Amino acid sequence: MKRIKSWLQQYYLFLLFFATALVVLEVLVRQGMVPSFIIPAPTGVLQTIIDNWRVLFLEHLKATGIEFFVGFSITVILGVSLAIGMFCFKPIEKVMYPAVIISQMIPIIALSPIFVLWFGYSIWSKVAVTVLISFFPIVVSTYDGLRACDKDYIELFRSMGASRKQIFLKLHIPMALPSFFSGFKMAIVFALVGATIGEWLGASEGLGYYSRRMSGNLNAEGVFAAITILTLVGILLFALAAWIERIVLRKWKYEN
Repeated sequence: MKRIKSWLQQYYLFLLFFATALVVLEVLVRQGMVPSFIIPAPTGVLQTIIDNWRVLFLEHLKATGIEFFVGFSITVILGVSLAIGMFCFKPIEKVMYPAVIISQMIPIIALSPIFVLWFGYSIWSKVAVTVLISFFPIVVSTYDGLRACDKDYIELFRSMGASRKQIFLKLHIPMALPSFFSGFKMAIVFALVGATIGEWLGASEGLGYYSRRMSGNLNAEGVFAAITILTLVGILLFALAAWIERIVLRKWKYEN
């Protein structure tokens, strides 16, 4: 309860601004000053979510959630493994670090049709897009965190007879956790965006597919309903990542 009160005190100006913007938008649309097919009234979007909640949540959000979970899990496992490999073995770093950077220079829109060609319209084409988008923050933040360890600490551990493995486990990993979680929080949001983009380019279900279909039907309320749900899910995922970060860092005796 205290944490919620503290959060409200910190962000009450944003909440007030957001609520005011919604009220103003509602009035402008209801008065006909803003066409509803361009920006729908907030109450219209809310009514669309209520009327179609079974389809939106039990079908499309479920599909997007599965793609996100699979893609993000692969991202974390491969990303952390690659970062550790680059840190421990210089040949891997010299080969893979430029490749990781180059992978971010290629437009996702250009690669998505290739993924569809390789994997069809199955879940794996969306997972591939998800991994490609969210892979970079995990790898770079973890690798930079491992490299950022102070040399004085390393020398202290060596003077106490610590082995290379002990230094890595007891020093490098704990020191890299803040940097890792910075990338983790970015990647968890990027992964949701990646799943949506993959659906938008080729899918038969999911919130990205739903928004594209509603856009084709000129149904602005449906498009904004999908966007609203994705936004709320993204906020919840970021909050979950921040909560995990706080718990883990507290365990390793880091200050929040």
